[in-house]
Amino acid sequence: MKKSITKGLLLAILLCPLALTTAHAQGKPPTYRDMVGDNPNAEADIKLVTDYVNALAAGEIDKAMTMLAPDYKGRGPGPEDSADVQKTAAAWKANMATQKDSKASFLSETFNVKSGENAGHWVATWGSYTFTQDGKTVSFPYQYTAHVKNGKIDRDAVYYDQSYIMKTLGFTITPPAK
Repeated sequence: MKKSITKGLLLAILLCPLALTTAHAQGKPPTYRDMVGDNPNAEADIKLVTDYVNALAAGEIDKAMTMLAPDYKGRGPGPEDSADVQKTAAAWKANMATQKDSKASFLSETFNVKSGENAGHWVATWGSYTFTQDGKTVSFPYQYTAHVKNGKIDRDAVYYDQSYIMKTLGFTITPPAK
């Protein structure tokens, strides 16, 4: 009897999320405005992210790091890339040691996610980053999205084509030996 109750309880626990998902799927899906709204701190959040990106491009790494929360977590450009404040600072200092005449140009948009794990104020930017290295000028598009909390960037993600940059700088891709 005890085994039957345990198995029955386990089965109920496993099937409950399926039942909830099926019930939700049959109901009316939430609209964009149900999930996302205007950022009530739009101007300040856009200014923070703009100042951060511009400080990085200007090589003002220490200044840029003051705009990150102590528990900051950065992602990208690859799906497995991540960094904290110290790793981000080190990477940008290494970039600035070889890159000259770096510039970022971009547009920004902001929104507020109302609930869930991504709740809060977001600023999305898309634009171009240009620099010169070893006499070669590289210019590429990027997309950067930052979550702003308590006046600091606490997490973000950046996407750009690393392969294009490497090829422009003269690197080649060699297939593995067969």
